[in-house]
Amino acid sequence: MTHPSPQNPSTVPFGALPAHPPSRWRRLSLGAKVAIVSAGVLVLCCSGGVAIGMSTDSPAGPGNKDAAPATSATTGVEAAAPAPAVADLATSTPAASPTEASPSASPSPEVQTRTVTSTTKIPYPTRTVKDSTLPSGTKKVRTRGVTGVRTLTYQVTVTDGVQTAKKLIRSVVTRQPVTQVVAVGTKQARRCDPNYSGACVPIASDVDCSGGSGNGPAYVDGPVRVIGSDIYDLDRDGDGVGCDD
Repeated sequence: MTHPSPQNPSTVPFGALPAHPPSRWRRLSLGAKVAIVSAGVLVLCCSGGVAIGMSTDSPAGPGNKDAAPATSATTGVEAAAPAPAVADLATSTPAASPTEASPSASPSPEVQTRTVTSTTKIPYPTRTVKDSTLPSGTKKVRTRGVTGVRTLTYQVTVTDGVQTAKKLIRSVVTRQPVTQVVAVGTKQARRCDPNYSGACVPIASDVDCSGGSGNGPAYVDGPVRVIGSDIYDLDRDGDGVGCDD
């Protein structure tokens, strides 16, 4: 009779399931298990809050127009819709354009026409004449000149208080100028002999008393006083006075 050899205690017989060692969960203490469960619950709560916030911020699509407003998972109060941004309000509200304003009829300009008169001076001309009674080179006004006057009439157009046109429509001489006449002397100055006084005895080749028998060519009206030499023999009686007869 053959005895079976003793089996290796570490060897599992064929067809028998090995015994499982205790899991890590079972090996944890009670305090560790409570901590793990609490952490898992906290993670689930945070994940749910984030999902709810994302659903309220996303714009409504065509398929969820009638979707109910989101409700807070913890308080049960409906979440308020976010206020539109300032930039969205600025773009959504079109500003009034100046060109879109209703055009107002511009007032027609006020045009006035009136007549204006003014005067201008007409210079007088000057005419010179010769005068043998005046010493040569001297001038004397015989007729004083008078300035003339011309009246001008204009048609003036005024638009909104501003002069825009001016047209001369009439020019009339209302006072004729008077010509000024100036006399110019032509008389030559006589040269008198210094030997005589009382009358001008001309300097000539010979001088005789006017109305006498002498034949000149020059004559003098006496009487004349001889103050020097009697070169023309005018004092016939020697009393110092010539041409006294």
